Amino acid sequence: MKIQTLAALIGEMRAVARGEIAAPPDAALPSAESAEAVIRLLTPDNRELLRLIRDSKPASVAELSRLSDRAEPNLLRTLAKLEAFGLIEIHRVGRRRMPVTRVSALTIEIDPCAMTDRIVVAIG
Repeated sequence: MKIQTLAALIGEMRAVARGEIAAPPDAALPSAESAEAVIRLLTPDNRELLRLIRDSKPASVAELSRLSDRAEPNLLRTLAKLEAFGLIEIHRVGRRRMPVTRVSALTIEIDPCAMTDRIVVAIG
């Protein structure tokens, strides 16, 4: 996962599209505006949801809704955010959407004196 502002991401994408630069090796990685954005996403409820996905391996969003006691529309919004940050993947199996965890650990390195934070992702 990389940290970059939306403006920087758009600038990078436009430069690649115009052929001014080659796509960076981390171009396919999810990005976040800041380490704080990732930390805000990892609420106790969302971490419990990630644990449920990892341990219960629900076969569908409907099953996860029952396991988590969350309304499906609200759950889908949360899953979309977790997917956008690269923490889960939603696999399509026929008509079902099956959430699967992608990340086993995050290491957040925060430089208190500069905006050079890093997030190291362990996949698995």
